Amino acid sequence: MTYALAIHGGAGTILKSKITPELERAYHAGLARALEAGEAILKDGGPALDAVTAAVCALENEPLFNAGRGAVFNADGKQEMDAAVMDGATRRAGAVAGIFGPRNPVRAARAIMERTDHVMLIGENALRIASDAGLPFEDESYFFTQARWDALQETLEMREEGAENDDPARRHGTVGAVACDASGHVAAATSTGGMTAKAPGRVGDTPLIGSGTFADDATCAVSATGHGEVFIRWNAAAEISARMRHLDEPIETAAEHVVMQDLAQNDGSGGLIAVDAAGRIAMPFNCEGMYRGMVRSGEPRKTLIYRA
Repeated sequence: MTYALAIHGGAGTILKSKITPELERAYHAGLARALEAGEAILKDGGPALDAVTAAVCALENEPLFNAGRGAVFNADGKQEMDAAVMDGATRRAGAVAGIFGPRNPVRAARAIMERTDHVMLIGENALRIASDAGLPFEDESYFFTQARWDALQETLEMREEGAENDDPARRHGTVGAVACDASGHVAAATSTGGMTAKAPGRVGDTPLIGSGTFADDATCAVSATGHGEVFIRWNAAAEISARMRHLDEPIETAAEHVVMQDLAQNDGSGGLIAVDAAGRIAMPFNCEGMYRGMVRSGEPRKTLIYRA
């Protein structure tokens, strides 16, 4: 039995010169818990879709990452969350955008996939389907983190002064997972709170199938994190699959081309994780770093933040 799992907790990251040893250990611990949650399913012969859902739920529960409990605030001081899942065996997918309430938005996205004939829902009906599925909801106090609130205030103050926060980490906050299970099926899941001080109603690449999330057994599964508008315009996740299908490129070559050329040359800073049906993993990024981790059957778990 063979399997592979990769996760990310966003790109951009804190500058290496500014991160404390305590904070760095906390990030590694959070990534390790997500790997453990996903791998436990794959070890038991479970499906890739269950593994990526579990891994992303674990990341959504970590206040350090910009998804679920750690979601950032928009310009109005509200939290609007996006998420998506896709099953490579069937190309079924589910997504939600701009929602608030479900503890784990990725599970709401999966409920859309499993309980409706649609791919993406927004607004009250998305919340109703999540509620009907029995998913737990939380109030504002659960999702509030002081660090995210302070980041909003700092960004708004800069805007009042005619400046803009160009820290790449501000627009790279996303979590995600991709997996290949023992049956050779792949799946992807992604979740985000979006960009700090984003316009209310803004939706990035995360819930858009083919941009920030994609899975097809014939090629690969992809979860992206970065400047969402550029990832959308370059259809980043599906482009990797297309290069594999039409140019017969291996996953590492295809992913590297999209991240380092298509995106990097067009203000598309960020990165992604990808896995193919043979369990090969690619995790390229074109910025300071990317919170990430990986594990394959028979190998130890590995978590990374900066370039190895």
